[in-house]
Amino acid sequence: MNGPPDSNGVPSNRPEPLASPAEKVRTFPTEPGVYLMKDEAGRVIYVGKAANLRSRAGSYFQKQAADDPRISPWIHEVADVDYVVCQSEVDALLMEARLIKDIQPKYNKELKDDKTFPYLMITTREDFPRVEITREPKTSGVKLYGPFPNVRALRGALQVLQRIFQFRTCSLDIDENDERWKWYRPCLLASIGQCTAPCNLRISKADYRRDIRRLQMVLEGKTRPLMKQLAKEMHEAAAALEFERAAKLRDEIELLEKLGDRGDLETHVQPEVFFIDPKKGLAGLKRVLHLDEVPRTVEGIDIAHLQGGQTVASVVQFLDGLPFKPGYRRYKIRSVDQPDDYQSIREVVSRRYGQMFRKGQKLPDVILIDGGKGQLNAAVEALAAQRVPEPVILSLAKREELIFRPGEREPIRLSRHAFALRLLQYVRDEAHRFAQHYHHILRRKSTLPEE
Repeated sequence: MNGPPDSNGVPSNRPEPLASPAEKVRTFPTEPGVYLMKDEAGRVIYVGKAANLRSRAGSYFQKQAADDPRISPWIHEVADVDYVVCQSEVDALLMEARLIKDIQPKYNKELKDDKTFPYLMITTREDFPRVEITREPKTSGVKLYGPFPNVRALRGALQVLQRIFQFRTCSLDIDENDERWKWYRPCLLASIGQCTAPCNLRISKADYRRDIRRLQMVLEGKTRPLMKQLAKEMHEAAAALEFERAAKLRDEIELLEKLGDRGDLETHVQPEVFFIDPKKGLAGLKRVLHLDEVPRTVEGIDIAHLQGGQTVASVVQFLDGLPFKPGYRRYKIRSVDQPDDYQSIREVVSRRYGQMFRKGQKLPDVILIDGGKGQLNAAVEALAAQRVPEPVILSLAKREELIFRPGEREPIRLSRHAFALRLLQYVRDEAHRFAQHYHHILRRKSTLPEE
């Protein structure tokens, strides 16, 4: 193509000058995508992602950018800029990570001040693989995606993808063949539809791993083939009258189509959801209670007053930090005819642990009483009356969640997020739930054996 005309209006033979990077970005689309900054030799020196390509790439060539210490050292090297349009900001984030890994632009590294890039890591040697963000990726037993330049945007994208594929992000060691997990209480993510709760064995190993494979297809840029696959499976499920499965597949397709309708990934990050990690909870109890070994069995006791003044008690048993339903017991309190927590605790502790002691059965490593100092003292008195060697016993008071120990004036006050406290709360709440369940059974006049 000839260059612009000379002063006489005749086209010159000089090539038409190329647009500068600042001019070129004004022609970029306003869609999400990635932009690539190149030097005079055509080498990519920086890759970035954008929700709006024209706006984001154009910001590098404004006056304010010259004063930005993250940009000013290298922006003068940019001789050209290019872009790739993506379906959504999530796709742009994932493509940015793949390009950074493949090209390794020098200024993507320098911008992080030698900090380690975050990676998305999927474990591969677990029954139910977990997905997590890490700056210290493992070298075996995992599948890595990244590096990602922006950890906050990565967290936002992870939560968007978790709504679709409902994978777990916790660090629990879940064994498909351990039936105790059937009684584990899932965290909030299961309640809001962001996790299929493998911790409660609500999903099979095969179905969960299928969801992980679908997640991996998105992470590898294979969203369109995945959507075709999902559509095919949906029609097959409907033809086989598997309407629930067909509806789930339909919802996944719709969510994938709406990946771009999620707002700014960096400002729509969900608050952290705390779960109860059995191993960490027990290790925390060992440390807090100054035990010689990590406890294996924890039992919780709760008293419930029913209509008409009838009182019942529940004992729940946790083994290795998980509910163990065969160890649960219910009691009708016989020694009181009106609400009396202290006497009720004396009775249930006497009946439960007096009988275990006389039969030579091993007592639990930790006994938890729901209540404060008074309830704890009542339990200790009952053990002494039955001549039961005092085990590790404590009480957990509601409201302030204080832990009381026999013979100690000051209670133990733990952080609300401490794993040890969360495990004790789990035991306490499960004992309460079980007592209330007994109440409903009695109201239905069911005949069940009692201790």
